[in-house]
Amino acid sequence: MAKQKSTFNYNLEIKSLRQRGPGGLYLLYGPEEYLRERFLDELRKLAVGDGDEFNLRRLNGPQLDLQQLSEAVNAMPFFAEGVFVEVRACELGKIKDAEQTQLKALLSDLPDYCTLAFVQSTQLAPDGRTSLVKAMKKLGHVIEFTEQESRALVGWIGSRCKALGKRIDEADAQYLIFLCGSNMNRLIPEIEKAASHAVGDFVTREDIEATANRLPEADVFAMSDLLAKQRFGEAAGVLRDLLGNKDNHPIFLTSLIGRQMRQLYALRSAIDGKRSRSEAAELAGLGHDFLYDKLAPLARSWSTEELGRLVSLCAEYDYRMKSTGLDPEDLIKELFSRIAAGV
Repeated sequence: MAKQKSTFNYNLEIKSLRQRGPGGLYLLYGPEEYLRERFLDELRKLAVGDGDEFNLRRLNGPQLDLQQLSEAVNAMPFFAEGVFVEVRACELGKIKDAEQTQLKALLSDLPDYCTLAFVQSTQLAPDGRTSLVKAMKKLGHVIEFTEQESRALVGWIGSRCKALGKRIDEADAQYLIFLCGSNMNRLIPEIEKAASHAVGDFVTREDIEATANRLPEADVFAMSDLLAKQRFGEAAGVLRDLLGNKDNHPIFLTSLIGRQMRQLYALRSAIDGKRSRSEAAELAGLGHDFLYDKLAPLARSWSTEELGRLVSLCAEYDYRMKSTGLDPEDLIKELFSRIAAGV
């Protein structure tokens, strides 16, 4: 449920690539690994053909051997028109100044037959302020693969279900995104599990509920919703289940609760200020339109003043967990009790 920061359109990017053909230099990065790898496959096929291993060179980071890169880039094609050089997980920000100068010279003089792609891991975003990345933007194509907007993602989920012999309603596709997130690689097994569980022609909400590996954010929303409805026993059960997962450290969970309270505060303030739906969603940092329908009723469950206090309370407990040495699990339970009591 993170904020979507870009309007990256994969289909337009692929269409443009096919129309103009492969360029010389690419820097590919961003959180949407599925789309990045599909784009890379298409780029590779256009550059050297499908299955041509003779004209494919692969180098792996984090260190970059400039001599190896130069040899790979300048190697003549073997019974083909081009070569494709793929450099993965290179830490561009750690390349020394002298080597950056050499690398920029190499990039500015790539042979016409060479396509060179730097492929960053999802955790390794390039720093656009550096001279090297600025040079890459000037010399080639720098593409950030972001999670897709709602309409494209819902359509893709529908296509995946159709390939499995099933259909899915738009609202249920949105619910799947809400529970499991927007990352396509994460969604693929979730779609397959739900489709396998479905008895009829449609993947239903019940199928999703029965099979989904839920994000902690979805459970934090469920807990907040139960607290707002004063269903404290059920809310405590959700917290207990969250803490029962060893991957959910109390500090992490407290940060999720705090982020959701900030979103709710922003939404309630926007609603009070009679902002439009789109303005309110933007202020709250909601990555998908349909999330407004989920969070707005919850935001109305508390007053603006109450939500302001809850935001401050979460910040207080986040600080205490990180600075006092007290048991974080005891502290998050105390935070839960204070939210429930409204103090």
